[in-house]
Amino acid sequence: MPELITSKSNSTLQHVRKLMASRKYRYECRAFVADGTKLVEEALRWGLGVDALILREGVDFPVPPGVRELRVPESLMRDVSRMEAPQGVLAICRMPEPEPLALRPGSLILDGIQDPGNLGTILRAADAFDVPVILADGCADPYGEKTVRATMGAVFRRPPVQAATEEILAQCGAKQLPICVTALSDRAEDVRRIELASCVTVIGSEGQGVSEAFLSAASREAIIPMSPRCESLNAAVAATVILWELRRDR
Repeated sequence: MPELITSKSNSTLQHVRKLMASRKYRYECRAFVADGTKLVEEALRWGLGVDALILREGVDFPVPPGVRELRVPESLMRDVSRMEAPQGVLAICRMPEPEPLALRPGSLILDGIQDPGNLGTILRAADAFDVPVILADGCADPYGEKTVRATMGAVFRRPPVQAATEEILAQCGAKQLPICVTALSDRAEDVRRIELASCVTVIGSEGQGVSEAFLSAASREAIIPMSPRCESLNAAVAATVILWELRRDR
């Protein structure tokens, strides 16, 4: 039977707000929020554990057996959701168990991608091109509400691997995996001349670029050719170009 919630101070709604607001709380609870019909459908479709569905009164949405159903008036849905126009479907999802780092040639490493929208877009593109992605130090939380929304369900289909930069570098050394970094430098080569499928490729943040740790360990530097009047690309756009090249090199 659905539970009717009419108070902003309800403990479940407070839990949802904290999950949306705090990375630390998400990882303590091993839970996160999916907001919107498409995302919740993807969570249910790909077998990610859904503990509860919060539905606006009047919304017709199938609730699987064993999933707690809570109904809220429109005013409370607008209060708890961060969408400008809430769709009336929100889920509390269980975070998958972290996967061990298993680098292989053709992997993409994200280094310090802090913008949730950019990170989510990259994860979505990586899922489309079937390229493994590893999140190194300094990246936004892949389970933050904005990132999850930007993935359009990719975070459920391919849960991202997160690893410390030191661990990534150690594994590259142990497996003798060459590192290629994207960089705006005189040493950088046209990315089309590099066989990315034989190495791991690192993309850094728009503001800082690739960190010194990866730059020092890299054997090659790559640049995406563009008009000389343009200085750089958005991190998500640059990553998508690299992902395409990775897919093409296979």
